[in-house]
Amino acid sequence: MKALGGSMVSVVIAAHEEEAVIGQCLRALLEQRHVHPLEIVVCANGCADRTAAVARSYGVKVLDLPEPGKTGALNAAEDAVSTFPRIYLDADIVLAPDAVNRLVGSLNDSPGGIVAVPSRRIDTRGRPILVRSYFAVNSRLPIFRDALFGRGTICLSAPARARFDRFPTVIADDLFLDSLFTASERVVVPEVEVLIAAPHSTKELLNRLVRVRRGNSELRANAEFAGSSLRATDRWAWWRSVVRPNPELAPAAVPYVVITMLAAVLARRNSIDWGRDGSTRSSAGARV
Repeated sequence: MKALGGSMVSVVIAAHEEEAVIGQCLRALLEQRHVHPLEIVVCANGCADRTAAVARSYGVKVLDLPEPGKTGALNAAEDAVSTFPRIYLDADIVLAPDAVNRLVGSLNDSPGGIVAVPSRRIDTRGRPILVRSYFAVNSRLPIFRDALFGRGTICLSAPARARFDRFPTVIADDLFLDSLFTASERVVVPEVEVLIAAPHSTKELLNRLVRVRRGNSELRANAEFAGSSLRATDRWAWWRSVVRPNPELAPAAVPYVVITMLAAVLARRNSIDWGRDGSTRSSAGARV
Protein backbone atom coordinates (compact mmCIF):
# COMPACT_ATOMS: atom_id res chain seq x y z
CA MET A 1 0.00 0.00 0.00
CA LYS A 2 1.24 3.44 -0.89
CA ALA A 3 1.35 5.89 1.99
CA LEU A 4 -0.67 9.04 1.68
CA GLY A 5 2.28 11.26 2.45
CA GLY A 6 1.54 14.94 2.86
CA SER A 7 -1.57 15.25 0.69
CA MET A 8 -4.63 16.76 2.31
CA VAL A 9 -7.80 14.71 2.59
CA SER A 10 -11.23 16.29 3.02
CA VAL A 11 -13.82 14.73 5.32
CA VAL A 12 -17.47 15.73 5.01
CA ILE A 13 -19.92 14.86 7.80
CA ALA A 14 -23.63 15.69 7.67
CA ALA A 15 -24.98 15.49 11.23
CA HIS A 16 -28.57 15.62 12.48
CA GLU A 17 -29.16 15.14 16.22
CA GLU A 18 -25.80 13.39 16.67
CA GLU A 19 -24.70 14.81 20.04
CA ALA A 20 -24.24 11.35 21.52
CA VAL A 21 -21.95 10.01 18.79
CA ILE A 22 -20.23 12.86 16.93
CA GLY A 23 -17.50 13.18 19.56
CA GLN A 24 -16.12 9.66 19.15
CA CYS A 25 -16.35 10.00 15.37
CA LEU A 26 -14.25 13.18 15.40
CA ARG A 27 -11.82 11.90 18.01
CA ALA A 28 -11.09 8.88 15.81
CA LEU A 29 -10.46 11.16 12.83
CA LEU A 30 -8.08 13.37 14.79
CA GLU A 31 -6.17 10.26 15.92
CA GLN A 32 -5.57 8.98 12.38
CA ARG A 33 -1.98 7.92 11.68
CA HIS A 34 0.17 9.00 8.71
CA VAL A 35 -2.30 11.62 7.49
CA HIS A 36 -1.10 15.23 6.93
CA PRO A 37 -3.50 16.96 7.28
CA LEU A 38 -7.26 16.40 7.35
CA GLU A 39 -9.74 19.06 6.28
CA ILE A 40 -12.81 18.18 8.35
CA VAL A 41 -16.18 19.91 7.96
CA VAL A 42 -19.23 18.98 10.01
CA CYS A 43 -22.57 20.34 8.83
CA ALA A 44 -25.14 20.15 11.61
CA ASN A 45 -28.64 20.43 10.19
CA GLY A 46 -31.91 20.97 12.01
CA CYS A 47 -30.42 20.01 15.36
CA ALA A 48 -32.19 20.71 18.64
CA ASP A 49 -29.37 19.11 20.61
CA ARG A 50 -25.69 20.02 21.10
CA THR A 51 -24.34 18.41 17.94
CA ALA A 52 -22.74 21.64 16.68
CA ALA A 53 -21.28 22.55 20.07
CA VAL A 54 -19.75 19.12 20.58
CA ALA A 55 -18.25 19.19 17.09
CA ARG A 56 -16.76 22.66 17.63
CA SER A 57 -15.07 21.45 20.81
CA TYR A 58 -12.84 19.26 18.61
CA GLY A 59 -11.52 22.24 16.67
CA VAL A 60 -13.01 21.29 13.30
CA LYS A 61 -14.99 23.56 11.01
CA VAL A 62 -18.70 23.42 11.82
CA LEU A 63 -21.64 24.70 9.81
CA ASP A 64 -25.04 24.92 11.50
CA LEU A 65 -28.06 24.91 9.20
CA PRO A 66 -31.47 25.62 10.76
CA GLU A 67 -33.33 23.27 8.42
CA PRO A 68 -32.92 19.47 8.57
CA GLY A 69 -31.91 17.61 5.44
CA LYS A 70 -28.88 15.50 4.61
CA THR A 71 -28.67 16.63 0.99
CA GLY A 72 -28.50 20.30 1.93
CA ALA A 73 -25.93 19.51 4.61
CA LEU A 74 -23.73 17.55 2.22
CA ASN A 75 -23.82 20.30 -0.39
CA ALA A 76 -23.10 23.02 2.18
CA ALA A 77 -20.18 21.06 3.62
CA GLU A 78 -18.79 20.43 0.15
CA ASP A 79 -18.82 24.17 -0.52
CA ALA A 80 -16.53 24.53 2.51
CA VAL A 81 -13.89 21.99 1.44
CA SER A 82 -11.48 22.16 -1.45
CA THR A 83 -9.33 19.03 -1.62
CA PHE A 84 -9.36 15.43 -2.80
CA PRO A 85 -9.61 12.59 -2.01
CA ARG A 86 -12.85 13.30 -0.14
CA ILE A 87 -14.42 11.07 2.47
CA TYR A 88 -18.14 11.18 3.20
CA LEU A 89 -18.57 9.90 6.73
CA ASP A 90 -21.65 9.20 8.83
CA ALA A 91 -21.48 10.79 12.25
CA ASP A 92 -21.83 7.49 14.09
CA ILE A 93 -18.86 5.81 12.40
CA VAL A 94 -15.65 5.36 14.39
CA LEU A 95 -12.67 4.73 12.11
CA ALA A 96 -9.63 2.72 13.13
CA PRO A 97 -6.37 4.76 13.37
CA ASP A 98 -5.06 3.75 9.94
CA ALA A 99 -8.40 3.79 8.09
CA VAL A 100 -7.97 7.04 6.15
CA ASN A 101 -4.48 6.15 5.00
CA ARG A 102 -5.58 2.71 3.83
CA LEU A 103 -8.68 3.97 2.03
CA VAL A 104 -6.76 6.64 0.15
CA GLY A 105 -3.81 4.32 -0.44
CA SER A 106 -6.11 1.75 -2.02
CA LEU A 107 -7.03 4.28 -4.72
CA ASN A 108 -3.34 4.65 -5.55
CA ASP A 109 -2.80 0.90 -5.63
CA SER A 110 -5.88 -0.21 -7.59
CA PRO A 111 -5.77 0.22 -11.37
CA GLY A 112 -9.03 1.83 -12.41
CA GLY A 113 -10.21 2.26 -8.82
CA ILE A 114 -11.60 5.73 -8.17
CA VAL A 115 -13.90 5.15 -5.17
CA ALA A 116 -13.07 3.20 -2.01
CA VAL A 117 -15.10 1.86 0.88
CA PRO A 118 -14.28 -0.20 3.98
CA SER A 119 -15.55 -3.68 4.68
CA ARG A 120 -18.38 -3.79 7.17
CA ARG A 121 -19.56 -5.82 10.12
CA ILE A 122 -23.03 -5.57 11.63
CA ASP A 123 -23.07 -5.31 15.42
CA THR A 124 -26.08 -7.33 16.62
CA ARG A 125 -24.87 -7.85 20.17
CA GLY A 126 -27.75 -7.59 22.64
CA ARG A 127 -30.35 -7.21 19.90
CA PRO A 128 -33.67 -9.12 19.85
CA ILE A 129 -33.69 -12.46 18.06
CA LEU A 130 -35.75 -11.08 15.16
CA VAL A 131 -33.16 -8.38 14.50
CA ARG A 132 -30.31 -10.89 14.77
CA SER A 133 -32.10 -13.27 12.42
CA TYR A 134 -32.70 -10.56 9.85
CA PHE A 135 -29.04 -9.58 9.72
CA ALA A 136 -27.85 -13.20 9.72
CA VAL A 137 -29.29 -13.31 6.20
CA ASN A 138 -28.95 -9.68 5.14
CA SER A 139 -25.25 -9.40 5.97
CA ARG A 140 -24.50 -12.30 3.61
CA LEU A 141 -26.31 -10.93 0.57
CA PRO A 142 -23.98 -10.69 -2.45
CA ILE A 143 -24.98 -7.08 -3.09
CA PHE A 144 -22.89 -6.01 -0.09
CA ARG A 145 -19.67 -7.44 -1.52
CA ASP A 146 -18.93 -4.25 -3.44
CA ALA A 147 -21.84 -1.88 -2.80
CA LEU A 148 -20.97 1.61 -1.62
CA PHE A 149 -24.09 1.87 0.54
CA GLY A 150 -24.58 0.47 4.03
CA ARG A 151 -21.06 1.31 5.22
CA GLY A 152 -21.30 4.91 6.39
CA THR A 153 -17.95 5.68 4.74
CA ILE A 154 -17.25 6.49 1.08
CA CYS A 155 -13.94 7.84 -0.24
CA LEU A 156 -14.05 9.58 -3.63
CA SER A 157 -11.08 10.59 -5.75
CA ALA A 158 -11.23 13.78 -7.81
CA PRO A 159 -12.21 11.86 -10.99
CA ALA A 160 -14.98 10.11 -9.05
CA ARG A 161 -16.34 13.37 -7.67
CA ALA A 162 -16.37 14.81 -11.20
CA ARG A 163 -19.12 12.32 -12.09
CA PHE A 164 -21.79 14.63 -10.63
CA ASP A 165 -22.41 18.28 -9.86
CA ARG A 166 -24.37 18.61 -6.61
CA PHE A 167 -25.99 15.96 -4.47
CA PRO A 168 -29.60 15.63 -5.67
CA THR A 169 -32.45 15.92 -3.21
CA VAL A 170 -32.98 12.22 -2.64
CA ILE A 171 -33.19 10.07 0.48
CA ALA A 172 -30.69 7.46 -0.67
CA ASP A 173 -27.55 9.53 -1.20
CA ASP A 174 -25.32 6.45 -0.88
CA LEU A 175 -27.36 4.52 -3.45
CA PHE A 176 -27.06 7.55 -5.73
CA LEU A 177 -23.27 7.42 -5.40
CA ASP A 178 -23.27 3.65 -5.90
CA SER A 179 -25.12 4.07 -9.20
CA LEU A 180 -22.36 6.24 -10.66
CA PHE A 181 -19.57 3.66 -10.67
CA THR A 182 -18.92 0.29 -12.26
CA ALA A 183 -17.62 -2.71 -10.35
CA SER A 184 -14.11 -2.17 -11.73
CA GLU A 185 -14.08 1.39 -10.36
CA ARG A 186 -15.03 0.40 -6.81
CA VAL A 187 -12.46 -0.75 -4.27
CA VAL A 188 -13.46 -2.52 -1.07
CA VAL A 189 -10.62 -2.36 1.45
CA PRO A 190 -10.75 -5.49 3.64
CA GLU A 191 -8.09 -4.15 6.03
CA VAL A 192 -10.48 -1.35 7.03
CA GLU A 193 -13.59 -2.55 8.81
CA VAL A 194 -16.42 -0.38 10.10
CA LEU A 195 -18.84 -1.54 12.74
CA ILE A 196 -22.44 -0.79 11.78
CA ALA A 197 -24.84 -0.75 14.71
CA ALA A 198 -27.98 -2.81 14.14
CA PRO A 199 -31.25 -1.27 15.35
CA HIS A 200 -32.07 -2.09 18.95
CA SER A 201 -35.64 -3.22 18.25
CA THR A 202 -37.69 -4.79 15.47
CA LYS A 203 -39.71 -1.58 15.18
CA GLU A 204 -36.55 0.45 14.64
CA LEU A 205 -35.38 -2.11 12.08
CA LEU A 206 -38.65 -1.63 10.21
CA ASN A 207 -38.19 2.15 10.40
CA ARG A 208 -34.80 1.80 8.76
CA LEU A 209 -35.97 -0.64 6.08
CA VAL A 210 -38.97 1.49 5.15
CA ARG A 211 -36.73 4.50 4.72
CA VAL A 212 -34.30 2.48 2.58
CA ARG A 213 -37.12 1.19 0.39
CA ARG A 214 -38.57 4.65 -0.07
CA GLY A 215 -35.16 5.98 -0.97
CA ASN A 216 -34.61 3.22 -3.51
CA SER A 217 -38.03 3.78 -5.07
CA GLU A 218 -37.47 7.53 -5.20
CA LEU A 219 -34.16 7.16 -7.01
CA ARG A 220 -35.57 4.66 -9.52
CA ALA A 221 -38.50 6.98 -10.20
CA ASN A 222 -36.11 9.86 -10.93
CA ALA A 223 -33.83 8.31 -13.50
CA GLU A 224 -32.21 11.65 -14.28
CA PHE A 225 -30.48 11.51 -10.88
CA ALA A 226 -29.23 7.93 -11.08
CA GLY A 227 -26.15 6.75 -12.90
CA SER A 228 -25.95 3.93 -15.42
CA SER A 229 -24.88 1.42 -12.75
CA LEU A 230 -28.11 1.59 -10.71
CA ARG A 231 -28.51 -1.93 -9.37
CA ALA A 232 -31.44 -4.12 -10.40
CA THR A 233 -33.58 -5.60 -7.65
CA ASP A 234 -32.84 -9.26 -6.92
CA ARG A 235 -35.75 -10.52 -4.84
CA TRP A 236 -34.48 -14.08 -4.51
CA ALA A 237 -30.83 -13.47 -3.64
CA TRP A 238 -31.56 -14.29 0.00
CA TRP A 239 -32.55 -17.83 -1.03
CA ARG A 240 -30.25 -18.51 -3.96
CA SER A 241 -27.04 -17.03 -2.52
CA VAL A 242 -27.53 -17.27 1.24
CA VAL A 243 -30.00 -19.85 2.54
CA ARG A 244 -29.75 -22.60 -0.10
CA PRO A 245 -25.94 -22.91 0.22
CA ASN A 246 -26.21 -22.43 4.01
CA PRO A 247 -29.23 -24.47 5.17
CA GLU A 248 -28.39 -23.81 8.81
CA LEU A 249 -29.70 -20.27 8.16
CA ALA A 250 -33.19 -21.55 7.27
CA PRO A 251 -34.67 -20.62 10.69
CA ALA A 252 -33.34 -17.07 10.31
CA ALA A 253 -34.81 -16.84 6.82
CA VAL A 254 -38.39 -16.93 8.14
CA PRO A 255 -38.21 -13.64 10.10
CA TYR A 256 -36.02 -12.18 7.36
CA VAL A 257 -38.71 -12.74 4.74
CA VAL A 258 -41.56 -11.59 7.00
CA ILE A 259 -39.76 -8.39 8.03
CA THR A 260 -38.77 -7.67 4.42
CA MET A 261 -42.35 -8.12 3.18
CA LEU A 262 -43.78 -6.00 6.00
CA ALA A 263 -41.32 -3.21 5.23
CA ALA A 264 -42.39 -3.32 1.58
CA VAL A 265 -46.04 -2.89 2.57
CA LEU A 266 -45.31 -0.05 5.01
CA ALA A 267 -43.12 1.75 2.49
CA ARG A 268 -46.14 2.16 0.21
CA ARG A 269 -48.18 3.88 2.93
CA ASN A 270 -47.71 7.63 2.66
CA SER A 271 -49.63 8.32 5.86
CA ILE A 272 -46.88 7.02 8.13
CA ASP A 273 -43.78 9.10 8.78
CA TRP A 274 -40.97 6.56 9.01
CA GLY A 275 -37.76 8.32 9.90
CA ARG A 276 -34.16 7.51 10.75
CA ASP A 277 -33.32 4.82 13.24
CA GLY A 278 -32.55 6.75 16.41
CA SER A 279 -31.87 3.74 18.60
CA THR A 280 -28.26 3.45 17.42
CA ARG A 281 -27.53 7.09 18.29
CA SER A 282 -27.67 6.53 22.03
CA SER A 283 -23.98 5.66 22.09
CA ALA A 284 -21.13 5.56 19.61
CA GLY A 285 -20.01 2.42 17.86
CA ALA A 286 -16.95 0.62 19.11
CA ARG A 287 -13.64 0.90 17.32
CA VAL A 288 -12.63 -2.22 15.44
